[in-house]
Amino acid sequence: MQSSVQTKDVSPQPVRRTDSFWIRMVRQRQLILMSFPMVIYVLIFAYVPIWGWLMAFQQYRPGFSILNQKWVGWYQFRFLFEDENFVRVLRNTVAMSLISLVLSFVTAIGLAILLNEIKKTGIKRLIQTISYMPHFLSWVIVTGLVSTALSTEDGIVNVVLMKLHLINEPILWLGEGKYFWGIVGASNVWKEVGWNTIIYLAAIASVDPSLYEAAEIDGAGRYRKIRNVTLPGIKPVIVILLILNIGWMLNGGGFEIQYFLGNGQVVDWSETIDIFVLKYGLKIGNYSLGVAAGIFKTAVSIVLLYAANTIAKRLGEERLI
Repeated sequence: MQSSVQTKDVSPQPVRRTDSFWIRMVRQRQLILMSFPMVIYVLIFAYVPIWGWLMAFQQYRPGFSILNQKWVGWYQFRFLFEDENFVRVLRNTVAMSLISLVLSFVTAIGLAILLNEIKKTGIKRLIQTISYMPHFLSWVIVTGLVSTALSTEDGIVNVVLMKLHLINEPILWLGEGKYFWGIVGASNVWKEVGWNTIIYLAAIASVDPSLYEAAEIDGAGRYRKIRNVTLPGIKPVIVILLILNIGWMLNGGGFEIQYFLGNGQVVDWSETIDIFVLKYGLKIGNYSLGVAAGIFKTAVSIVLLYAANTIAKRLGEERLI
């Protein structure tokens, strides 16, 4: 006897996309219209100037159209990589970038964790305000303060070190190349640590409080909660910011600080790619070589960004795309 009960087909049905691309565009027209000014800004100031990259393949002479120049192919790039000065400049840029990157990440994360552990709101806000304020100072002012603090006559650094009997005579901090990279890293930290802390504080605030309660029930102390709850909770933010900062690796930790603090005594340690471009492009007048150096910097930055993003993807971490 056949059963009269009919079984219903419960196989998964394909999801129908009811909204076409144009329908979604119409529904989100307000957001699209709001994004137009920024898109236009990027096109004008980021993509249109790429036309000037043609100068890197020419022996450019001012006063003539960019299409009426002498074409030299890859000559500028070959000269660039054979120039000993550029190798030195590249070394300085990478070294100062790494120092600033490591110090910035460690100090910003550490300060964010310390501020999160402070329970008194008044003290917490005071520390935040004091640490944020240097970010709003111009690098011209900051380098002036650094020069004054490191002065051999009445600089506070030399005065304190001599009072503590750590040194017998003032040190010419800005006159010896071996100190310059550390000064750049410390100056970047002093200026930006408070501002960089904001993102990590926001990430810590988003960590589920029940995780801290569970850790406390399990007998975890303050340090174990930081290590097992706080740091894993903000790891995605750390990875994303690390990828972005690796993309800026060839910025050398800035431009103004090296330009204003550098001098003839430490030029072998202070000159970066940006200063190299300024030197050859504007001062010497070799615009083609300056553009070639800028293209090299951009190409390497793109490669580093995608490499860091790919490594994060293979390791199963958060990534940009």
